[in-house]
Amino acid sequence: MGAYIMVDIPSPHPEAVVQSTVFLDARGDYMGRRGPVDRQDVPLARVPLHVREAVIAAENRSFRTDSGIAPTAIVRAVLAAVTGGARQGGSTITQQYVKNALLSPEQTLSRKAREALIAVKLDRTRSKDSILEGYLNTVYFGRGAAGIQAASRNYFGVNADQLTVSQGAALAAVINLPSYYEKAGSDPKVTATLQRRWVWVLDAMATSGAITPGQRASAAFPAFRFYPPGRTEGQRQYLIDAAATEATQKLGITPEELVRGGYTIHTTFDLVLQDNAAETVQARTRTNADGAHPSAGGRRLHTAIAAVVPGDGAIRLLYGGADYARQPFNDALHGAIEAGTALDPLADIRLGQEPLDRIRSNPAPTTVQAAAAYAALAVNGHYAAPYMITKITRAGHTLYTAHPGTHPAVTPPTRTRHLSAPDSPPAAHTGSAGRRTAWTTAYGPRLALTTALFAEHPATTKPAAPLTGLTGTQPPTTATAAMTADLWASTLRTME
Repeated sequence: MGAYIMVDIPSPHPEAVVQSTVFLDARGDYMGRRGPVDRQDVPLARVPLHVREAVIAAENRSFRTDSGIAPTAIVRAVLAAVTGGARQGGSTITQQYVKNALLSPEQTLSRKAREALIAVKLDRTRSKDSILEGYLNTVYFGRGAAGIQAASRNYFGVNADQLTVSQGAALAAVINLPSYYEKAGSDPKVTATLQRRWVWVLDAMATSGAITPGQRASAAFPAFRFYPPGRTEGQRQYLIDAAATEATQKLGITPEELVRGGYTIHTTFDLVLQDNAAETVQARTRTNADGAHPSAGGRRLHTAIAAVVPGDGAIRLLYGGADYARQPFNDALHGAIEAGTALDPLADIRLGQEPLDRIRSNPAPTTVQAAAAYAALAVNGHYAAPYMITKITRAGHTLYTAHPGTHPAVTPPTRTRHLSAPDSPPAAHTGSAGRRTAWTTAYGPRLALTTALFAEHPATTKPAAPLTGLTGTQPPTTATAAMTADLWASTLRTME
């Protein structure tokens, strides 16, 4: 009794409460995160009741009535291990929460005794819902995901409040052995093992009345996002880098504050377009993963692509390089195009305001700047500054909302006659500069898309490396025109 009175309920340790910042694309699809742990808190009210009941069925069926500890659960776990039955945790949900979030990970008898005392005290001083909320926000699910919200996105690409009965039961089943079950959907043996445990969880929910017989009968084993991520996942780091930089500027915080702040960054990017671009570049350039051509003396081909919405400025597509791990520098956002004739359509137009005038006089604009300039031509000379973030939220509160606007940048306003209808064929401009740069821009009322290719020699003492030979049998300008045409067609189909 004295030990119980003397024990204090500690505050959660820092590793358990730190939250990552999550990035979403324009459709709300999960792009990735920044932060030491993939975790974001959600209130219990945003976790469907059937998900809560699934976790209770999988981990601690007496949770609603026990005192925080359950010696019988330990006995059941031992019996299950001996008989080969379905495994159930020997600790209660309350004990697991204490162990994972409130105490250090050391395994000693004194620590186990303290864990039990804190669990009992926690159960007597806090509501079951409060304990369950803390548990669901800290328990590890595999795939680097701590908490139900991160797990929902990593396994199914949805928020916790969108989980179906089948998905919720699957996540509850994962908690038992997260480092093993995280491969579900990509490893057939793991998937089959998890499916058996999933059936066990659903049967328990049906028996307890947590789901109806009809829900049990109609439940189908869910499809999982592939794990580990595929090749195109690395491409998203270019987008996350760029959006993170813009987010720190909009919020007035440091990069360190951003990654630990638990923000949700809603971006303008479209992951479908991004993946299409990665596949198109790979098919069209036929270079190694790092951009080097196998028979070009070590020269590397750089590809930069940007797509901007005319009249708005939203950047839908930002292809910054072939491999972020080898080259984190974003060619589309920061790489300079040798302009040459890239902005010739602006040459004879009277520009009334910056930044079009500044872009036109720039001998080395970026791919994004070129796309933004042509976007203005597509909408009667109205320029919109390119941007990547539409909204920033945290804990349900909106901290920043973009308010894009346009201003007339051409005097008098110019109109390209055949661009008056949204579905009209695009105007296009293709050119090159010197020996190392080629580009094509296609633009219409719905999109301005710029593709640029430029060559790099590995030795800095060498003269500028030529593009010729890096684009196969096609001349460089033909290659950029073909790539842009492919991207334009697939992009408009996706946007419909």
